Amino acid sequence: MKILVCISHVPDTTSKINFSNGDSEFDTNGVQYVINPNDEFGLTRAIWFQEQQGATVTVINVGGPDTEPTLRKALAIGANEAIRVNANPTDGFFVAKQLAEVIKNGGYDLVIAGKESLDYNGGMVPGMIAGILGSNFLNSCTNVTVDGNNVKAVREIDGGKETVSTTLPLIIGGQKGLVEEKDLRIPNMRGIMTARTKALTILEPVDAPVNTKAVKFEKPAPKSAVKLISPDNLDELINLLHNEAKVI
Repeated sequence: MKILVCISHVPDTTSKINFSNGDSEFDTNGVQYVINPNDEFGLTRAIWFQEQQGATVTVINVGGPDTEPTLRKALAIGANEAIRVNANPTDGFFVAKQLAEVIKNGGYDLVIAGKESLDYNGGMVPGMIAGILGSNFLNSCTNVTVDGNNVKAVREIDGGKETVSTTLPLIIGGQKGLVEEKDLRIPNMRGIMTARTKALTILEPVDAPVNTKAVKFEKPAPKSAVKLISPDNLDELINLLHNEAKVI
């Protein structure tokens, strides 16, 4: 089984976020980047298939040379090889088009992408890939097992979970639950050294329209100061909750 895991290169949640050029561009200065958490769950599940069923695991990213450390980390975790499409990931459709081209030419049985990235939370790329290729698609997957050409998956739905059956080739949008958090892999020294010798192929992008662009970024409004009310002044508390906070 050939598995392709789509990796997004996203800011660590502990990084301080700023914007530049009139709040029209994300300021990358001092920002630490990591593997998108939803993608990391998918990668760990792919490594499980590698260990249990002899699957080969390729990781892919659409981005510039600055994303290669993230791909190398994925290789250190256990992926067999990596691909970088040498393009700025300008919008969801552009990224989906690049990934679909690689999938079409690579003959992959299972494609695992995070259901959304931690930075833009668009949640559109996995479904767009499936639409472009006409492939089977399951989103919000929390478990997936493969037996030959048959797949059984569990996905989150409103109010519960749904178990579905389908066949390969398949594209899934994965999330927390594909593996337990305790099963996530931390690269060890041997993995880091081995990753240096694994293939990292750079592909040039195919032509694709850029349908959206960021016009302006805006941080959430700062929290207002806390107002302390004397426990003896219930009338004032009720007034503030009703007229200012508007929660009663």
